[in-house]
Amino acid sequence: MDPVRDTAPDSWEQEDDGEAPVDVRLPDAFTGLNVNAKPFVPNVNAAEFVPVYLQTGPAESVAVADSEKDSGVELSEPVAAPPVENGDAALAADDTWEQKGCEVSEAEPGGGPAGDGGLAEEDSPQEEGTEEDEEVPIPKMVPAKPDAPKKEHVNVVFIGHVDAGKSTIGGQIMYLTGMVEKRTLEKYEREAKEKNRETWYLSWALDTNQEERDKGKTVEVGRAYFETEKKHFTILDAPGHKSFVPNMIGGASQADLAVLVISARKGEFETGFEKGGQTREHAMLAKTAGVKHLIVLVNKMDDPTVNWSLERYEECKEKLVPFLKKVGFNPRKDIHFMPCSGLTGANLKEPVEHCTWYTGLPFIPHLDSLPNFTRSSDGPVRLPIVDKYKDMGTVILGKLESGSISKAQQLVVMPNRHTVEVLSLLSDDVETDDAAPGENLKLRLKGIEEEEILPGFILCTPENLCHSGRTFDAQIVIIEHKSIICPGYNAVLHIHACIEEVQITALICLVDKKTGEKSKTRPRFVKQDQVCIARLRTAGTICLETFKDFPQMGRFTLRDEGKTIAIGKVLKLVAEKD
Repeated sequence: MDPVRDTAPDSWEQEDDGEAPVDVRLPDAFTGLNVNAKPFVPNVNAAEFVPVYLQTGPAESVAVADSEKDSGVELSEPVAAPPVENGDAALAADDTWEQKGCEVSEAEPGGGPAGDGGLAEEDSPQEEGTEEDEEVPIPKMVPAKPDAPKKEHVNVVFIGHVDAGKSTIGGQIMYLTGMVEKRTLEKYEREAKEKNRETWYLSWALDTNQEERDKGKTVEVGRAYFETEKKHFTILDAPGHKSFVPNMIGGASQADLAVLVISARKGEFETGFEKGGQTREHAMLAKTAGVKHLIVLVNKMDDPTVNWSLERYEECKEKLVPFLKKVGFNPRKDIHFMPCSGLTGANLKEPVEHCTWYTGLPFIPHLDSLPNFTRSSDGPVRLPIVDKYKDMGTVILGKLESGSISKAQQLVVMPNRHTVEVLSLLSDDVETDDAAPGENLKLRLKGIEEEEILPGFILCTPENLCHSGRTFDAQIVIIEHKSIICPGYNAVLHIHACIEEVQITALICLVDKKTGEKSKTRPRFVKQDQVCIARLRTAGTICLETFKDFPQMGRFTLRDEGKTIAIGKVLKLVAEKD
């Protein structure tokens, strides 16, 4: 292969002065290649080929790929799948090979040419044209298309106190499911070692920017995805630090399932759980954000102070259950505890030998076995915008809460009532033509500038616009506030992906926690642990729905001075008096 590469640049330079040498040289090189290609033709019967490379390690299979590449096989000759992925093997993770192998063998038990043929034909037009096209990793996405609608999308948010190991577990899961290459991780490990932070390398798969890596703290919500046999998961890696709780709320508002990571290490669990710790606050915020199912991962079980001890695990469990119950999770149905170690990957995919007392499924199989979520695809289109940026047009990110969106559809951005058109749809970085509820989407929009969009705006269909306004009545539970709260109190309102300043303009009545009875007289103030119905007015117009009509857009939290003060639900929207 090398001589060809050497001659290619020379021939370009010579093109101006003399073309004869070019013509002579290139055919030589090509005939040289084609002679090598001859022996490869019998392998069209790739029936044996698939199992063979499935048995070999990923490294060997790449070597096989490279040898094919060197032999310069024309794609039109063999119909077998492996050569199709030629450009891919050099670029993508070694594991994608194995995954493809599996997909092929599922398609036809023999893994015969028929099963592969479909894939090969799909990809070949892109790659036959020019060799440069091979650099575009399109084929990598192609196999996902037929599976995309079948697999259910589940969004998992990792929450917990700072340094509990959320990003590390996320990185480990991506490695175990083959979404991050071993090579990339080895590179991270080297870089982390140079900074004397060798235990942080896994979290770098999710903490991508320099500031997060230097400090070892997640700031923004990291995103990644992985697939299991039945489901397609999006990891939302929320920051644990108390300064970044607003970011964490944005992440939790997109999740269907929360994983509360707590550290079993002596002292760390306690700090996370005490009054100012984030374990409590995050669990509460996740509940308010509408997360129904909570998995509690007791991390760092491999730590010398813990050493997979059942006593410590039970101790963490005993302290957490009463609190989670108070927040509103049902310990029997909604919560599942499991021990693990993010750094070693123990009990994430495979069970642990030296942890005999835990008999349940490891983490990833457990996620796979969870029951499906019910989502209405025939409901009105609602997509809260979480983030936006410019990239050949305006791109927005968000999770489709209900309804379905297709390419070239006309939508309206509320509350500004901009009519936009969907130019392209990406679901977890894979292009699709339509999207179902529960998917994390990137939409490229036409007809609106990036500056005109703010996080918290909602995409709807023109026929069924979502409600927007400034004044609403809501039922609020005061969770933590030192003094009393009177009308005129200002706080920050977090509702779905929207953050807005809000004032409590009037307290309407108190609600008895046990009986649910409403007081006859208007209270003059409310204090901690009381439930009241109040009228709130935001500084600007926001999109919201009543909790009864659309729970995802009717729940909110109130925060002030960096603490979560109250959680609540919207009961009634009040029309503006002009």
